[in-house]
Amino acid sequence: MKRLYRHAQIAAEDSLQLMRGDVLVEGDRILGVAESITGVSDVEEIDCTGRILMPAMFDIHVHAREPGQEDKENIATCAEAAINGGVTGFVMMPNTNPAIDNAGIVRTVLESARRTRIGAGIYLAGAITKGRKGEELAGIAGMKAAGAVMLTDDGYAVDNPQVLRRAMEYARDFDIPLASHCEVKELSGKGSMHEGKVSYSLGLRGIPAISEEICISRDIRLAEYTGVHLNIQHVTTAEGMGTIKRAKDRGIRVTCEIAPHHLMFNHEDIGDYDTNFKMNPPLRTPEDNAALLQGLKDGWFDVIATDHAPHTPFEKNQDFASAPFGITGLETALPSLYDHYISKGILDWSLIVKRYSAEPRRLMKLDPVPVKEGGIAEFILFNPSRSTTFTPEFMKSKSRNTPFINQTLQGLVERVIYRGQELLVR
Repeated sequence: MKRLYRHAQIAAEDSLQLMRGDVLVEGDRILGVAESITGVSDVEEIDCTGRILMPAMFDIHVHAREPGQEDKENIATCAEAAINGGVTGFVMMPNTNPAIDNAGIVRTVLESARRTRIGAGIYLAGAITKGRKGEELAGIAGMKAAGAVMLTDDGYAVDNPQVLRRAMEYARDFDIPLASHCEVKELSGKGSMHEGKVSYSLGLRGIPAISEEICISRDIRLAEYTGVHLNIQHVTTAEGMGTIKRAKDRGIRVTCEIAPHHLMFNHEDIGDYDTNFKMNPPLRTPEDNAALLQGLKDGWFDVIATDHAPHTPFEKNQDFASAPFGITGLETALPSLYDHYISKGILDWSLIVKRYSAEPRRLMKLDPVPVKEGGIAEFILFNPSRSTTFTPEFMKSKSRNTPFINQTLQGLVERVIYRGQELLVR
């Protein structure tokens, strides 16, 4: 049976204006997109008045925790959390237990992913070094052959520049990106939040901005030397962003991510030691928030990526210094971006489609999924008039470590269509 989504406001990456129209779907394909589609028989009509119809999201930075940490999350629950947030594809990070550092583990994890409802949309990054210890290169050739689409020791920087250089050369030759978590561990030490006036007032050890910024500069210089495609993960400082921009201006193959929480929150939000605001790299300053937001608007950031990092309540309920870094993000990203920025006219839908749907797919050498005739039917309906309350019952992730827990935000992911199948209907 065909489905006709009527009276939608259709968002695209290349248009600031929403197109008002109908979308006709049969099977996994979009048969037509027009201002008005009539004369279609044997069709289910869905009234989309007031809804935004847009390509589904894609997240290149997700921790699914499988294998070895399934008490926090597993691939199946991670996939359901993604669907709940309008995300139909993502890249899993390799900081599992054991680390994803060889072809056998890559194949096993991808087999598990294929059993989820968005199985063909789930991809995997392999570790740069064995055990993510930064000492010896992982089995890069085998992992690439088994299906790994990126290399990263995410959670750790590769301290030895010679090891990182060799990894970059492999990644270049295999034509896959190398993603870098930028941090100088000797500078970060045992810090648990941004080093500054708030860390001093709270009596917590701080992580200085230069820990991230120095590593960004080093890794870019190595990328320039090797010619690899380097992706800088979760940038948090204005200075780091500026370094990346200057590298791009010089023609270096570097891309970068911005996480929604680094736009919306800063170190002043940790006033009551709430571990739901503890992540690495840490929340920085209000001035960094403003600079990063402007950078996103100006196109300095290539992708929005959540760094979805689930943890158990037992872990997060420890004192701030002892609790693990990380928050969940797959379910909260789109409503929070709408509530904080789009509804206020600060950001527009075309930017969200470009940076959280189209460009992440392109970075992974995948085709975007624009809403167009003949295209794949992989889109979502977002209702700006409804709201989302992030109760434990609403959330599909195993973990609830988010600053938005039990909060209500304006906007709701109402339907998710993946390759023609309606996976979510509210």
